[in-house]
Amino acid sequence: MRPLRLFAVAVLALVAAVAAGCTAEAKSSDTPSPFAACAALAGDAPPSSTVPDVTLPCFTGGEKVALRSLRGPAVINLWASWCDPCRRELPVMQRLADTAGDKITVVGVDTGDGREAGASFAAAKGVKLPMLFDPDRKLLNAVAGVNLPITIFVDAAGKSYVNILPLDAAKLTAMVREHTGVTVTL
Repeated sequence: MRPLRLFAVAVLALVAAVAAGCTAEAKSSDTPSPFAACAALAGDAPPSSTVPDVTLPCFTGGEKVALRSLRGPAVINLWASWCDPCRRELPVMQRLADTAGDKITVVGVDTGDGREAGASFAAAKGVKLPMLFDPDRKLLNAVAGVNLPITIFVDAAGKSYVNILPLDAAKLTAMVREHTGVTVTL
């Protein structure tokens, strides 16, 4: 009976050691956030009364951003790593951010997703625009959205338009011009 107890204790100790090693390994391999900080998102523009009154944390940590305080014109893209149309659209949003420069604020909202999944996908696709994190889908619920991706366009006066369909470069270019007044070529 005694050798059986010693064997059971040894097996439990081995399981505990393996579990501790796996936990440490998982933490050390977490993908760092590829996104830009959110500090420059809020500005002196008039607050938008048509953007949902939702405040979300920056994906990189620290500050929270009240969406109504975003400097317009702006494009807000709700996406998730598990959403196939989002996986095609998010790199186009990054091209918009790169092309538009200071003419328009482009921000993403990782929605209903895990931090590791969002960061890993974005890093693989070279997405680095400022990103908010919304695991509880607060913004999606506020715009009465059901599916992702969703894009919110905000003009300089704070008026917003919500698009509920995926966008390619041509459609995004046209909608940016129509709903923000900014002309870009993607």
